[in-house]
Amino acid sequence: MTHNSLSFLKGHGTENDFVIIPDPDNAIELSASAVAKLCDRRAGLGGDGVLHVVRSAAHPDAAHLAGEAEWFMDYRNSDGSIAEMCGNGVRVFARYLQHAGHVEPGDLAVATRGGVKHVHLDKSGNVTVAMGRAVLPEGEVTVSVGERSWPARNVNMGNPHAVAFVDSLDDAGTLHTAPPFSPASAYPTGVNVEFVVDRGPRHVAMRVHERGSGETRSCGTGACAVAVAAIRRDGLDPAATGDPVTYTVDLPGGTLVITEHPDGRIDMTGPAVIVASGEFEAAWLTETAFG
Repeated sequence: MTHNSLSFLKGHGTENDFVIIPDPDNAIELSASAVAKLCDRRAGLGGDGVLHVVRSAAHPDAAHLAGEAEWFMDYRNSDGSIAEMCGNGVRVFARYLQHAGHVEPGDLAVATRGGVKHVHLDKSGNVTVAMGRAVLPEGEVTVSVGERSWPARNVNMGNPHAVAFVDSLDDAGTLHTAPPFSPASAYPTGVNVEFVVDRGPRHVAMRVHERGSGETRSCGTGACAVAVAAIRRDGLDPAATGDPVTYTVDLPGGTLVITEHPDGRIDMTGPAVIVASGEFEAAWLTETAFG
């Protein structure tokens, strides 16, 4: 990085792609409009979101976690809104830390607004994230596309999800706009909506509308929510059986493997790749993106 430019990288996890902004000292102010312009696929760098890489001690939202995790994933959706967590983003974030020489393969902790996430970087290229435990709020929820509606399972993975099992992934429509849901009180800040079909024993496929980003090629927390919903639907709750359960979840951008343990812990395993690095001009930054 020079005085005339700022560094960035691009990475993806099962084709859920991100602009990575290294900023250890939290010196760059990322407004919502700046993030949206960075993620613009025509006029910006393009991405489903921004991974702002900051030391936990340097960020007011994560300073209280600095004793547990050196690095904070300040995650933003492509529209500039702040999200609590992003499962694919955590994997790419961890891969970046390795790429930059901040960590070695093995175990590390990453601070997020959804809490500290424990990550394992293996030498094969896969990354496993301990995603915490799902919360299953009570109450009936429905989601709609056009004139059709389906019951949905309310699953919270640190961010909210509505999981609907359908006959065909085409039932989800275009997913250009957020599918309506009811009751409104179930998701006061919006929701990620997953449409799911069966592919085989303990094997499902999904499409997702991510809150603040539209349809994306993959959603890590969404895949976890889908696996939890499928496990409950199939009567395989590990807390009841005493055995861990693993589901394979196919997404448009690839495949994730989700395991729920008897104590409720959920592990997500999948690839994470750094594909490019570069710089953007300070003039473009100040005049176009960071007004």
